[in-house]
Amino acid sequence: MAKTILVIDDEYQIVEICRDYLKAAGFEVIIAHDGPSGLAVAHRNHPDLIVLDLMLPGMDGLDVCRTLRREGNVPIIMLTARVEETDKLIGLELGSDDYITKPFSPRELVARVRTVLRRASGGVPGEVIRSENLTLDRTRYRAILPNREVVLTPTEFEILATLVSQPGRIFSRSQLLYAARGVAFESYERAIDSHIRNLRRKIEPLDSDAHHIITVHGVGYKFED
Repeated sequence: MAKTILVIDDEYQIVEICRDYLKAAGFEVIIAHDGPSGLAVAHRNHPDLIVLDLMLPGMDGLDVCRTLRREGNVPIIMLTARVEETDKLIGLELGSDDYITKPFSPRELVARVRTVLRRASGGVPGEVIRSENLTLDRTRYRAILPNREVVLTPTEFEILATLVSQPGRIFSRSQLLYAARGVAFESYERAIDSHIRNLRRKIEPLDSDAHHIITVHGVGYKFED
């Protein structure tokens, strides 16, 4: 069955281009042109992935992303015409899985959609990564703590799984980016810091300091039991 992609953007030409290329790649495509209708379409159709513009009438993309993340874990790729790095980082901190800066190649969009969906489909069925008190379930992208489960985005999961799989090893930001996205571009490296902050909010307060994602200044991050 073809995956369904929801494209939310108020620029009709961009929507048409995205729709044509995504359909040619074998996806079903539904569209919306503002924030409130985008949320309504998402609630009604339950898409497999959402391509979300940052600048939307009615409700901007950050508020749409924030609402979607409160309600579920659908993969989100954010589109932005803004060049400020802070806007991109805010989107990542809210839980978007990737971002693309306008103008962009529609072929790049298709490639990013496939990559994020591939991550969201999970790793090897039944594959589990364990530390002393933390279990990572690849089939559900969840971190399981004693008597607790934490739902993670695909990107957050891949970063945490990389760290937990080799406790004590220091990973650079580019290494974590490659593990999470399959790419390691210098322009994306600060995005890792946003994902790490999200992981700490989700994991560390629940686990009473039994697990730590440690910052190694000037190098990257490591996980310690």
